Amino acid sequence: MKRRRDRDLVRAYVITGGRTRPSREMGLVTLLVARDAPLQGLAPEQRRVLGVCSRHGALSVAEIAAHLDLPPSVVTILAAGLMDSGHLAVPAPESDVPEIDVLKEVLRGLRELV
Repeated sequence: MKRRRDRDLVRAYVITGGRTRPSREMGLVTLLVARDAPLQGLAPEQRRVLGVCSRHGALSVAEIAAHLDLPPSVVTILAAGLMDSGHLAVPAPESDVPEIDVLKEVLRGLRELV
């Protein structure tokens, strides 16, 4: 039987400031973007999350976790806190999304092809 690495659990506890749950709901595919906000008072891991988002633009929680080699649950807790403080945001949807009628027409045409 493989022993659990207690050091990793302690590290996650320290990184999240002891929080075990995010302050808001968000999934692994939730896209996040960095906003212009002062970095004073942020922990090193929070700064790393913002740095990755600043360099790469909109990233999902899963992508941020992969870039930083952190568990997605830890990134979710950090990201929720950064959203609460105004450092991260969910990007606004594209304005040129097709109307529902256009999408229905496309779907109807595709069904006719089958």
